[in-house]
Amino acid sequence: MSSAIDEIIAGREPGGHEQPAHHRYVVTLFGLYGRPAGKAIPVAALVRLLSELGYEPTSVRSSISRLKKRGVLLSRKAGGASGYALAEALEPHMLAGDERIFAPRTAGVADPWLLVSYSVPESERKNRHKIRAGLARMGFGNVAPGLGIAPVRVQAEALEYIREHELWPYVDFFVAEPAGLGDLRLKVAQWWNLDALEDEYLAFVQAFGPLSERWLGNIREDTQTLQEAFKIYIPMVTQWRRLPFLDPGLPPELLPAEWQGIAARRVFCELQRVLKPLSVRYVEDILRLLA
Repeated sequence: MSSAIDEIIAGREPGGHEQPAHHRYVVTLFGLYGRPAGKAIPVAALVRLLSELGYEPTSVRSSISRLKKRGVLLSRKAGGASGYALAEALEPHMLAGDERIFAPRTAGVADPWLLVSYSVPESERKNRHKIRAGLARMGFGNVAPGLGIAPVRVQAEALEYIREHELWPYVDFFVAEPAGLGDLRLKVAQWWNLDALEDEYLAFVQAFGPLSERWLGNIREDTQTLQEAFKIYIPMVTQWRRLPFLDPGLPPELLPAEWQGIAARRVFCELQRVLKPLSVRYVEDILRLLA
């Protein structure tokens, strides 16, 4: 399962968009509509839905093939049609992701911190990369080479990642609280690249904030409106779902004034409330049509 999880979490780091958009949209579709893991979606429905987002069938099938090869998807019949489903073993990972994406929490300024210390021989530098990349994709900051830090609430996820990748020989975990006279707000700005993170939040607000006024008003529920909601909802969730992992819920008191993360979360929650049920109805209609 480690390669499957790596495929899902790839691209979370700031600037880490190595996956093409249509590939990330396929993952989003299964995360939203192929749950619980094991629920099959017809290939024809996947191709149809991704085509409405502007992608060619060949690109969609290529992404499905890669996800199958990596163990994320399994071939399954959907009714009488050919389809794919998330591997059942991924469901605990997806449930943990749901909580972080759709119900992100912030740590209190007095809460403890999780420190992860790691040391890997040069001859095994591949494992060093796995540790460093995995911690970055969970939102850890860097205190020093070989020492990551995050709010303690990410401990379960970090433990699972280290266990899944069999990295225990190189890693030690500590739960700690600040002591001494250091300025923690200044330290947080050194441990995390807050400027890059705020740019990510600002890009989200600029992309989806202008849509709030229209979609928060009274809207019709005809097929065209449902389709339009779907075409906004999938890109919105895809862009958003990285952000709660880049920002592990840092205490607001330790962040810059007028932090864009607050506005971004408000935009997401407002549109999520309106677009989600409309998008669900549209996808269900497509699944009934093509199953």
